[in-house]
Amino acid sequence: MPSLFAILLTKVKRSQIITLLVASLVCLVIGALAFAVTQHVSIGIGLYWAITTATTVGYGDVTPHNTVGRVIAILVMVTTIPLFGAAFAFLAASLTATRLAKLLHMREGPPKGSFIAIYGMHDAVRKIAAEVAATGERVVVIAESNLESLPATVETIKGDPTLEVVLRRSEPERATRLLIAVEDEKDALLIAVMLRHLAPLVPLIAVANSSRIATALTDLGVETTVSVEDLLGHTLAKSIETPHAGDLLLEMVRSPEMVFREFGASPELIGRTLSQARSLEHGLLLGVVKQGQIHMGVSADPTIEAGDTLLVLRRRIDEHTHERI
Repeated sequence: MPSLFAILLTKVKRSQIITLLVASLVCLVIGALAFAVTQHVSIGIGLYWAITTATTVGYGDVTPHNTVGRVIAILVMVTTIPLFGAAFAFLAASLTATRLAKLLHMREGPPKGSFIAIYGMHDAVRKIAAEVAATGERVVVIAESNLESLPATVETIKGDPTLEVVLRRSEPERATRLLIAVEDEKDALLIAVMLRHLAPLVPLIAVANSSRIATALTDLGVETTVSVEDLLGHTLAKSIETPHAGDLLLEMVRSPEMVFREFGASPELIGRTLSQARSLEHGLLLGVVKQGQIHMGVSADPTIEAGDTLLVLRRRIDEHTHERI
């Protein structure tokens, strides 16, 4: 029940409250004027009657005296009373949502120091945020709903990530990395454009539901895009071809003892082949990135050059016991 309540509260919009209040006032004024004209009373008395009727006070000192007046009274009651009731209900819900956000440790802005910002609540966000937070990184998720489902180690900012004001409040320029993880493809493109403008120097990663959107995000300046469609499809295909391939990939990414790292090629490795570098690296040297393309040394043994990036799989404990080559 608390989760359902929190989800409902996230639907409350300030614009909805304003719209309901304006509609209520319009119906109130029209009803008051109509009552004053048909019952031959002053506009002041008409407003007094309309307000007492809309607020369900109904003193009874001013009442309609003919059929037209009764029809007006009915219309005021079936329009103004529900509209005012809905407006105040939304207002109360909004205040409750603010209080609930404090109880759930939702932030108005990002934490001090470095952090990783995740925009959206894709199905994979809960797992992603939990695993990244488990490594000791500070993680902030910016989303409009379902924030209460995240683990306590993950900090949150409640808001629609497609709105620039929400993105600015998250201060993306201070983050070490940015991840876009929304279900709607159009939202992913919109967020990517705004984040690239607000934080042009921060590495930007995006989760895409299809290879088509992944390509579009890359064209917008997203450094790394992960297509869920391609990742799942290729993994399952390899598992069918080689039954333990999927288990191997899963073990590499889910093991808490292992960590992936990437870094620029050091002077000691420049000029060596990938196979030679593998014998010098403390860990499993998976491949080398050349001009955005990954080479694993299967079909050819590439030579490491200045500007290349090395991808390494290491034991987490070795991060503090070995110097990087």
